[in-house]
Amino acid sequence: MSLLAFLLTVQLVLSSKAASFQLGRQASVVTDGLDLPANSKLWAQYSPWYPAQEYAALPDGCALKQVNIIQRHGARFPTSGASKRIQSAVAKLQGVDNYTDPALDFLKTFQYDLGTDDLVALGAAQSNEAGATSFERYSALVNESSLPFVRASGSTRVEDSARNWTAGFGEASGNVYVPKLSLIIDESLNDTLDDSMCTNAGNSDAQTDQWLSVFAPNITSRLNAAAPGANLTDTDTYNLMSLCPFETVAKEQVSEFCGLFSDEEWSGFQYMGDLDKYYGTGYGQELGPVQGVGYINELLARLTGEPVQDQTQTNRTLDSDPATFPLNRGIYADFSHDNEMIPIYSAMGLFKQAAPLDPTDPDPSRTWLATHLVPFSARMAVEKVGCEGKEYVRVLVNDAVQPLEFCGGDENGLCELGAFVESQAYARNNGDGDWEKCFD
Repeated sequence: MSLLAFLLTVQLVLSSKAASFQLGRQASVVTDGLDLPANSKLWAQYSPWYPAQEYAALPDGCALKQVNIIQRHGARFPTSGASKRIQSAVAKLQGVDNYTDPALDFLKTFQYDLGTDDLVALGAAQSNEAGATSFERYSALVNESSLPFVRASGSTRVEDSARNWTAGFGEASGNVYVPKLSLIIDESLNDTLDDSMCTNAGNSDAQTDQWLSVFAPNITSRLNAAAPGANLTDTDTYNLMSLCPFETVAKEQVSEFCGLFSDEEWSGFQYMGDLDKYYGTGYGQELGPVQGVGYINELLARLTGEPVQDQTQTNRTLDSDPATFPLNRGIYADFSHDNEMIPIYSAMGLFKQAAPLDPTDPDPSRTWLATHLVPFSARMAVEKVGCEGKEYVRVLVNDAVQPLEFCGGDENGLCELGAFVESQAYARNNGDGDWEKCFD
């Protein structure tokens, strides 16, 4: 069996301790062996996961009582649409008679051979390692009668990520606690782990097109001069840049396309991702944050031990059944997409900006950075914490503790549970009428 097939066929992984150990051992090699360039942190939503900060222990006198994890699927191949656009741009470069820049000479023998949509081996390893880390960090919250409750949105790469997480969690426990993927939510139905329900929501095309017209023309001109007759467009340039992260994560070696662009040019690429997420399903999209309301209301139910109260995208049949939405677990792990995690952050109130992102002029002090918010295998953990008889909430995004100023967070990022619940008025009010705007 190939490594990729082995990593993705998690049911086989779970069939024996030997196989499970082999996955963990190989996953570590796969991840640690990938020597990424520094500019990989400028690849926006295509950046491989890395901790935004070192995980901070709780203050003395505090103990974990519950954790709710939501995680993006691991690194993947391009989508089918992106793959076609990338191949079209590559064909233009390869269709010329000669190159005036030797940096393009590798294209004389280059063959595009990436798959579409599914996880790559590195993506499977990322989720496996995240599961192992979750056990190491939160093992006090699990026992034989209370294993992690795991859900996934019904997309193959998301389901595979969830199964690799459970495998990593299980093997880190010495196969004492082996959770299963408890629930797959159909993306054609009500689904709090996918962003497809708000049919009237807009997109980020206007803003990303504006920025493309600012940062890409000089790059396009340079490439066209290096490949006379290629007649690349600015859109082609973006697609060629995106091939760098996709080929790197797929082949676990730095793509030769990465070296065609400077760090300054990669900063422009990064801002395309920032704008895409901000105006796609984030604060810059009128009907962006409302798409995170359902998940927030599920989160509040888990934190308080009370039934879900929501009139937006929750599946009320599933959420009213203890078998499909239990309220007595110490660890919950949900697997989703970047375009759903962004509205969840926004509905909660994380990463608010002093001013909307400018489509023509990046603010260097912005904290809205797609690479910090939703890299491949991004994760948010909402911890319920007990400190000297009181209950608190702490939120970490890619291990970085969030200040939670909207609910009075202290220097440790802790705010009282009641204050956190009160701060989520937008979700508790079902989006203040925004949900109804999603439909004609």
